[in-house]
Amino acid sequence: MTAKPSARVPLPVVLAGARGHGRSHLVNIRRLERLGLVRLAGLCELRPLDAEELAGFATPEQSDDLDALLASTGAGIAVVCTPIQTHTDLALTAAHHGAHLLLEKPPAPSYAEFRRMADGVAAAGVACQIGFQSLGSHAVPAIRRLIREGAIGELLGVGGAGAWVRDEAYFRRAPWAGRRRLDGVDVVDGALTNPLAHAVATALALAGAAGAEDVESIETELLRAYAIESDDTSCVRILTTRGTRVGVAATLCAETASEPYVVVHGSRGRITFWYKQDRVLLQRAGHGPEETVYGRTDLLENLVAHVGGGAELLVPPGATGAFMRVVEAVRLAPDPLELPADAWRSETGAGAPRRVVPGIDGLVAACADTLGLYSELGAPWAPLPPKAVCR
Repeated sequence: MTAKPSARVPLPVVLAGARGHGRSHLVNIRRLERLGLVRLAGLCELRPLDAEELAGFATPEQSDDLDALLASTGAGIAVVCTPIQTHTDLALTAAHHGAHLLLEKPPAPSYAEFRRMADGVAAAGVACQIGFQSLGSHAVPAIRRLIREGAIGELLGVGGAGAWVRDEAYFRRAPWAGRRRLDGVDVVDGALTNPLAHAVATALALAGAAGAEDVESIETELLRAYAIESDDTSCVRILTTRGTRVGVAATLCAETASEPYVVVHGSRGRITFWYKQDRVLLQRAGHGPEETVYGRTDLLENLVAHVGGGAELLVPPGATGAFMRVVEAVRLAPDPLELPADAWRSETGAGAPRRVVPGIDGLVAACADTLGLYSELGAPWAPLPPKAVCR
């Protein structure tokens, strides 16, 4: 959904973390500036952006101190795209200044930090949007409606699959990358909690289990092929308080990169949602397959509409409580099991070397189809140690 240019005064925005993934926020802020919705008032980075990086903008104030930057700019919105372990403190800094928030996912590295952030933001009376872009897809309410109307019969469960390729350089891009903790502070980076977190959050949302109170139990299997602390090949199975099973499998060691998806299983059909493409395939008894591509509401644009006109916020903190229960289960689980040397191979292409787990692409898909765990599906690197269960 694209907004029309606004006659209102553009909201001043500060972006904390403008490099790496933050570049996508910079591009989006530039788009919203052209629509007259926002104005880039400030940038918080350890090293100032140069003229080339700021092409298309005026001259925003730059600082490595978010507190001072918010005070001097009077920003109405802060976009926080910084290392995971800094999210809570920076979000509360913004809230202290009365700035509304777009906070990147995962919102925090632990459930306690999440609650500290969410409670602090609520007490400050500012709005907070969590950056799960997939939940801005118009496909999400459309799929919920199909489930509610019984298009695929009784809801049996929801699966998710993400098979991505990441090389050695990916884990060297920042000191916190591939870490469970850094200098004694939780980070909880990993396939399920960061790069493929959208698969987990979207599957939970479609299962009607977005809140922390909607989770009954969580089983995790965390593994790694790379020489890192965190998991790069993992699966999780969540039982909701309604009795629905949600199973998500993810890897960063795929043989071939593919589009991640969520699949809703029903007694008379299934719905597959490729969430990065907003593409939905409905397959049900007595009908031919129906494919639809939906639009998407940008989360910063939605936050601006919420602040300026009372539009419903798409991803408030409460809508990510169940996801944060999964983050907490991963945090409390034993350190990921190192795969044996014969379970992966090294490949060198145009970029840095990467590690590949043969057969993992099919296993990830099988987990989404059956809601089973790797250890239950005959993974060649089984048997695994007893899986972690959090209740």
